Amino acid sequence: MSERTEGAHSVEVPPVDEHSRVEKAAAVAGAGGRAPWLSGRLAGVRGFGLVGVLVVLAIVGVVTTDGRFLTTSNILNILVSASIIGVVTVGMTFVIIGGGIDLSVGALVALASVWATTLATQSYGPVVMVLCALLVGMGAGLVNGILIAYGRLVAFIVTLAMLVSARGLAQALSDRRTQLVTVEQINSIATTDVLGVPLLVYLFAAVVAIGWVVLNRTTFGRRTFAVGGNIEAARLAGIDVRRHTALLYVLSGLCCGIAAVMIMARTTTGSSTHGDLYELDAIAAVIIGGTLLTGGRGTLIGSILGVLVFTTITNLFVLNNLPTEVQNIAKGLIIVAAVLLQRRGRTASP
Repeated sequence: MSERTEGAHSVEVPPVDEHSRVEKAAAVAGAGGRAPWLSGRLAGVRGFGLVGVLVVLAIVGVVTTDGRFLTTSNILNILVSASIIGVVTVGMTFVIIGGGIDLSVGALVALASVWATTLATQSYGPVVMVLCALLVGMGAGLVNGILIAYGRLVAFIVTLAMLVSARGLAQALSDRRTQLVTVEQINSIATTDVLGVPLLVYLFAAVVAIGWVVLNRTTFGRRTFAVGGNIEAARLAGIDVRRHTALLYVLSGLCCGIAAVMIMARTTTGSSTHGDLYELDAIAAVIIGGTLLTGGRGTLIGSILGVLVFTTITNLFVLNNLPTEVQNIAKGLIIVAAVLLQRRGRTASP
């Protein structure tokens, strides 16, 4: 052990390699005691299961829609529809793996879109509009994080309060009116295609790729698993649990800001109704993707596959002119089945 002197006291400081070893041990403890390679294989099995579900849905689509499902335009429509809620789901995955929950994401999308589309903000041009959306999302996420991590308040209550407050502030700013986006550069984000694929899909893919790298290849990601799985072990490993928890909510707010820019471009509006029920869709996608609601285990790819499953189901219902209430019942059954499978998997695990 190395030592440093502070006044008349000698304080022992663990070597860097020892600190890293303990931190990795905390991450393994957070994964339920499984070795990383085993957790990776289990995640792969769940991922293949979701791919199988998508294949089954595709077959159902081919049989029931007279060939309208497997067309290029419809596939791109599914991907574009999944892109906005998919970006929100990336942030939600980090929060839930870290042992938290964020019910405010839909309201933050609305607030960011309204604030970025006021006449005053639009007068400064597209760069300021984008920065405004991102900063509003991150600022609200920071408030959530500080209250939860440093105020020691329950995440469910804090984010529920933020949901109500952010939605109300969005309504006040817009006077309950839809604000039109007059800046062409923002609108062109949704109308621009690159090699036949909408730019929104590329933005979605970029956020997912960056999120995957951060979660699986960085210290931040390893600490997220550690904090969510065993907060005491994470603290003993030297992780600043409160700061890390706050940063997770800032990250979720950032994803909401990005989603706000995307929905502004797609609808050419900013509205207090944007993002309605996004929190439920994002949480549902994360759950069926294999992430534990108790934290400490999960995969970003699984969450994105969950988004695609729900988006494909919605698309099939639209193509078959089926009522929304039946669609919601089907989604509810899928969520319950996913939770039951998680519970069964934990019971069967050594």
